[in-house]
Amino acid sequence: MPDTGGPQWTRDRVGAARRGENPMVPARMRTGWAVLGDTRFLPGYCVLLHDGSADHLTDLPRAGRAEFLYDLSLLGEAVEAVCRRRDEGFSRIDYEVLGNALPHLHGHVHARYRWEPGGLHTGPVWLHGPERSADRHRAGPAHGGLRRDLAAAITGITAEAY
Repeated sequence: MPDTGGPQWTRDRVGAARRGENPMVPARMRTGWAVLGDTRFLPGYCVLLHDGSADHLTDLPRAGRAEFLYDLSLLGEAVEAVCRRRDEGFSRIDYEVLGNALPHLHGHVHARYRWEPGGLHTGPVWLHGPERSADRHRAGPAHGGLRRDLAAAITGITAEAY
């Protein structure tokens, strides 16, 4: 999730989350913030932004790594619950911990669907190419219901899990 030249908060997403200024945050988790992805080509796409200065997962002590990955799994559980309820084509959740575009520890949660074109639902999400980040899929007011549903699911799951 690199800086796209958009609103000011996109230049420092973690700082904006800490200050309560990142509008893409539906919920705070133990190790960071659940953040809606900038685009909704695949509805439910979220990111867990780590609350700390780690760039790599291995920058954390082993217990911290386990906590971050556990939070990532809880975020995935919430995304799965919401997307399964909202779309009968929901298939599964895919997880990625990258760091190529944003040098700050974060994990991606991708909801996957049987309706993805050309059988692409069986491969990595990036096989969709530039279509997945097309302007028409950018987050906006139309996604408010998804944000509310995810916030409620994350709150319920983390209350039970922590």
